[in-house]
Amino acid sequence: MLILGVDPSLTATGWGVIRMEGSRLGHIANGTIKVPAKLAMPVRLSMLFADVSAIIRAHEPDDAAMEEVFTNKNPQSTLKLGQARGAVMAALGAGGLDVAEYAPRLIKKAVAGTGTAEKRQVQAMVERLLPGARPDSLDASDALAVAIAHAGMAGRNRMMEGL
Repeated sequence: MLILGVDPSLTATGWGVIRMEGSRLGHIANGTIKVPAKLAMPVRLSMLFADVSAIIRAHEPDDAAMEEVFTNKNPQSTLKLGQARGAVMAALGAGGLDVAEYAPRLIKKAVAGTGTAEKRQVQAMVERLLPGARPDSLDASDALAVAIAHAGMAGRNRMMEGL
């Protein structure tokens, strides 16, 4: 099973694709979608949708997961993040993928063992759990962490179904 993890943002959206075979995980690809801040909002969202759609076509994932929205102190930032998430979610839906969402603390706990892990800790654990993975940014390592957390949840769900 191929899993696409996404860490949405309006400026730097991280993405990562992993393979899950039983309990084994492998790194396939990762990257960061950077959208110029000087462009008009509809253009930025359209670029984000197009880039995520291209990733889906290139890697043909079976499943997708992303971070749940969190609330910033700045309402404008929260709104912009919500718009970016909407563009990503629309691309995932248009690609025929169901989307699981996970809280940032749950993702950190699944990967680093604590829900308060720093970004560098998460990146170090991603590289340990996915030998050969060299995320090109902290956003990409966060996206790979989302995919790893989803793989763990998918494995637990299959195990529960077998009981």
